[in-house]
Amino acid sequence: MTGAERAVVVHPDADTLARATAARFLLALADAQSLRHPVHVAITGGTIGTQVLAEIGRSDLLGVVDFTGVHVWWIDERFVPTGDPDRNEGQAGEALLARLPIPEENVHRMPSSEEAKDVEAAARAYAEQLARFAPEGALAPELDLVLLGMGPDGHIASLFPGQGTVSITDRAVIGVHDSPKPPPERISLTLPVLNNTRQTWIVVSGAAKAEPVRRALEGADPDDLPVAAAAGRDVTLWLVDAEAAGQG
Repeated sequence: MTGAERAVVVHPDADTLARATAARFLLALADAQSLRHPVHVAITGGTIGTQVLAEIGRSDLLGVVDFTGVHVWWIDERFVPTGDPDRNEGQAGEALLARLPIPEENVHRMPSSEEAKDVEAAARAYAEQLARFAPEGALAPELDLVLLGMGPDGHIASLFPGQGTVSITDRAVIGVHDSPKPPPERISLTLPVLNNTRQTWIVVSGAAKAEPVRRALEGADPDDLPVAAAAGRDVTLWLVDAEAAGQG
């Protein structure tokens, strides 16, 4: 694919989707490392997102990437104590990060409720961390790859329908106080960071997601369906299973 392109790749089931996305992820990082150093990626949680991370850790292609030159960022996080099973970083650590030879300083976890006085302070702290790696005048480093999941309501990260958060452009990170999905307090990257990426991949599985996938691809209003606003500068790739594609 060349230029700013969008493609939809359909896999027969969630397990195949996770394995194929894991292989694609590692090859994309290897390609990026042939051109740039370091590379920056942002990862997600959720069922299929965590399954992809686990498959990355098991992939025969793991050795093609120099993980000492990879920086890992989180797309969003639940504002709960360290070690809480709701935290995305715990799931990612167990599924993948504990298996990688990646320097601890390259793993950029969002603050927990024990590390920041409130969710707004946590968002500011993470924004400051992003800014340290950003070019002059930018909110955050340019990401080589963003690995997004999508909720049944079409939310991405912790940007939910009808809350106006997709229109926030003056901050890299926001505190979310009223997530419709528990826990209510979260930290989330904003669209200016999520879309400042060479490649955006939206990984979706399950029949419950088929309708929002269809609506997003048809150009839904992002305030009603935040995933419709997700776009990479070079490539936007929808990686879905047959059920999410409406073929189940």
